[in-house]
Amino acid sequence: MSKTITDNQQIGELGEAATRAQFLRIGFQFDVRSRLEAGIDAIAEVMIDGQPTAKMIAVQVKSTRSGKYTGETEEGFTYRLKPDDLAYWRGSNLPVIIVLFRQSDDSFYWKDVKAGTGESELRLTFDKREDRLDRSTIDRLASLTVPKQGHGYYVPPLGGGESAIVNILPVSFPEEMFVAMTPYSGQRAIAILLDTDRPGKRFDWTIQESTLWSFHDPRDEITCEIVDCDQVEAIETALFADHEDIAVQNNFSHLLRKALGHQFQRDLGWDRDRRLFYFRPLSEAISRTFAYRSAKNPTSSEVVKVYRQKESGATSYVRHHAFVPRFERLGDQWYLIISPTYYFTTNGYTPHSHPHALLAGKKRVDNNASLRGQVIMWHRFLARQQPLQQAESLFASDVEAGALGFAEPPSVALSTSVPEDAWRAAKGTTTDETQGSFALDGV
Repeated sequence: MSKTITDNQQIGELGEAATRAQFLRIGFQFDVRSRLEAGIDAIAEVMIDGQPTAKMIAVQVKSTRSGKYTGETEEGFTYRLKPDDLAYWRGSNLPVIIVLFRQSDDSFYWKDVKAGTGESELRLTFDKREDRLDRSTIDRLASLTVPKQGHGYYVPPLGGGESAIVNILPVSFPEEMFVAMTPYSGQRAIAILLDTDRPGKRFDWTIQESTLWSFHDPRDEITCEIVDCDQVEAIETALFADHEDIAVQNNFSHLLRKALGHQFQRDLGWDRDRRLFYFRPLSEAISRTFAYRSAKNPTSSEVVKVYRQKESGATSYVRHHAFVPRFERLGDQWYLIISPTYYFTTNGYTPHSHPHALLAGKKRVDNNASLRGQVIMWHRFLARQQPLQQAESLFASDVEAGALGFAEPPSVALSTSVPEDAWRAAKGTTTDETQGSFALDGV
């Protein structure tokens, strides 16, 4: 019996060859893998003006001679992924895209496989205008190679491509801190302070191995009840801040977070489960606005916003501006890494029982401008600037002595602007850490 090459084999080879030619036309390299591939046909390399960048994208090609895709219209169609393929792609250390080639109209469409929805994210929705594989999509393809893990993200410039700010604030702290011996664990010490009738309760301290750390002298505060007042010592903060031991760094980071919470306790609440700070309401079901100076002009932000039912006017839910804090030492400088997000309550005080859908909906409409604005807004708030009409300096501070200080977020120069899709999280991955519109989380 003579050997036969099936039509599926022929169209498969034709599709890979056509896709390779298409990638070459848009300026990317395209290297087909061996016949032993199990779900990734080729590796595309991003090229800039003919220069390779070592930024790789895994490509799976699906080819057909003719016929319509599922639900195809003039605007788009859907494509269902195989569960085994999706499970395989999820383990990839490269971004994975699927390219659909149709011979009858010589069309190429592509999609990030992480953009799937429904049935465990098996269904991809294609937009014929946005998802064509041609030179118009170079920026979106390249944006897939932006690292999605690490210490930070850039807030891209708005149009000009001249500068970008980073979501980290340099932190300053008192030169002196206090170390005291205590017979209590952290939980027991908190319980003792909560049970006392004395005013001025404060929890801006940490306990590690029977030693309390604080930026305030515990002998002068209510914390005298949880330490041995004869065993209190003032030391240089740098001894702990510059320490190389990771356990000491972690405890110092925790102390900074507790100090931050105490410093802004009148305005910010702390959600222990989600580990975020959020703006407190001024009263139940009442919106709150924070006025500040943006990059250039005076502005304001509705940091607590009440949403009401159209018919009855009853409170539907309340949205609070929030951020996930993380203190880290980079080099010899400590930074507060700000990951903007939102917090939802039913009336300003009671946590909403189903916040995730509300958060996902809000993150879908956030863009570079809104996230950039939030980083600036949080800096202005944490820097505690004076009222605009009284401030001699933009960053004049009215914080108490010994409190934490926050300098401007650093900026970097970018030769070109960054495409919007580079900073959006894949559908189904919206969390407090990813921010929905930003993929990274520090610098």
